[in-house]
Amino acid sequence: MGYRVSRVPEDGEKITFANGKINVPDNPIVCFIEGDGIGRDIMTASKRIWDAAVAKAYGGTRRIAWMEIYAGEKAANLYDGDYLPEETFDALREFKVGIKGPLTTPVGGGFRSLNVSLRQTLDLYACVRPVKWYRGVPSPLKQPEMVDVVIFREAVEDVYAGIEYEAGTPENEKLARLLREEFGAEFFEGSGLGVKPISAFGTKRLMRQAVQYAIDRGRKSVAVVHKGNIQKFTEGAFRKWCYELAAEAFGDQTITEDELWDRYDGKQPEGKVVIKDRIADIMFQHMLLRPAEFDVLVAPNLNGDYLSDAIAAEVGGVGIAPGANIGDEVALFEATHGTAPKYTDKDVVNPGSLMFSGVMMLEYMGWWDAVQIIEAAYEKTLAQKVVTYDFARQMDGAKQVKTSEFATALINNM
Repeated sequence: MGYRVSRVPEDGEKITFANGKINVPDNPIVCFIEGDGIGRDIMTASKRIWDAAVAKAYGGTRRIAWMEIYAGEKAANLYDGDYLPEETFDALREFKVGIKGPLTTPVGGGFRSLNVSLRQTLDLYACVRPVKWYRGVPSPLKQPEMVDVVIFREAVEDVYAGIEYEAGTPENEKLARLLREEFGAEFFEGSGLGVKPISAFGTKRLMRQAVQYAIDRGRKSVAVVHKGNIQKFTEGAFRKWCYELAAEAFGDQTITEDELWDRYDGKQPEGKVVIKDRIADIMFQHMLLRPAEFDVLVAPNLNGDYLSDAIAAEVGGVGIAPGANIGDEVALFEATHGTAPKYTDKDVVNPGSLMFSGVMMLEYMGWWDAVQIIEAAYEKTLAQKVVTYDFARQMDGAKQVKTSEFATALINNM
């Protein structure tokens, strides 16, 4: 496929899929979107770290062929004002794996969220957020090492589907009239209205990814997080469909929490993943008081959004929280924080969120040796108290360094 602005690396090969399994060559073409605001600083630093780890792990026999694609302000400058050009979607569909920095989305007006558009257009239905503590990272918890969960957040349905109507518009008035006259609904005049779709199809494919992840990684449980006690036919249905999928697709490898106690007296059998569920508000409390009881969490879109950032705050904040948007054959990894425009090009921010999103990407590609090198070097660098300003202000005796200098220190510790 020809590209008007992006350039396909001549020394790279495509990542492919066969029978649902990824095939990664030794020189894969991987797309990257630099991002807005601090994106340039953290992407430059992170690419140096990923490349160094791959080189050290595989002695030059493997390397990533980077292909820049565009979204956000940089895209608008190159594509006549288009913040999310079709060429970007085409590249991700063709080359399968990409990683992106933060993108600008105005609050309350302007163009729609680019992140949501990428997820919905490419059907990247699973927003995956691993959250765990690394030694040396400042945390408000007494025992942050007990937090080690992976959140699977549904990413294209729920209120994020964007089906909403502004108060006072003809569309709003038409829907309000239908709800009142046909269904007897009662709500205040002048209300903004939104629709919250949650489907069996969308729920079950998310649950399939989550349970398979738990099985593949040796995780003990999958907890469904919902508000089904109040929203019975959306989030209550989400809970029901998750249990159905586990029984239908993984009946020999899963048991419910009730079965754990009724049949096994609370002693988990070898090779079985426990499927359980928790009300969303109680889950926030559990992740503060009893985090070690949870391994994989599955949640509808909005609850998963809140929960991901709240748990990340327990182990260092969204500044180092990684994330990915994963569909059936396309995966886009991302920094989970914003663009922080006041720090643009100042070379001061923590690259951790994007860096660890790249670690997730290397895991997805099966390049585990590189993953282990980065994680070990990261903890060694923190043990030396070499950190960016956000951690330096929380640590005694810290050596505060720039973004680029932190990358250099981490690479030297590989």
